[in-house]
Amino acid sequence: MSELCIVKYNFRLMENNFLIIAAIGIISGLLGGLLGLGGAIIIIPALALFLGYSQQLAQGTALIMMVLPVGALAAYQYYQKGFVDIKASLILAAFFFVGGYFGAKFATQIPELFMKRIFAVLLVVIAVKMWFFDRS
Repeated sequence: MSELCIVKYNFRLMENNFLIIAAIGIISGLLGGLLGLGGAIIIIPALALFLGYSQQLAQGTALIMMVLPVGALAAYQYYQKGFVDIKASLILAAFFFVGGYFGAKFATQIPELFMKRIFAVLLVVIAVKMWFFDRS
């Protein structure tokens, strides 16, 4: 298939899935602003479940989306109310930048099923810890 055909095919696929992608975006944005959830927790499973994305495709798509200033308005609301630690966020960003590079390099080399299982286990561990072991 030529590159032009692939581009046309991908554009048609995007048109057909626009409402699903828009719904995933608005729901994850609302939950991100409301609960501080990262895009990965909502967007990656939603892309896989509703659009059949592979684990790596869903992860790559979510990461590209997060590179853009999608959280800027939500972060600004938290900043206005005094709920932002600028020093911590800059340190996190610097190390996330380096860790993200090596993590992506590794993730693209391992089988999808293994990636899905790692992701699922991590979500369950986080949920159990928050449900049963919160230090409130």
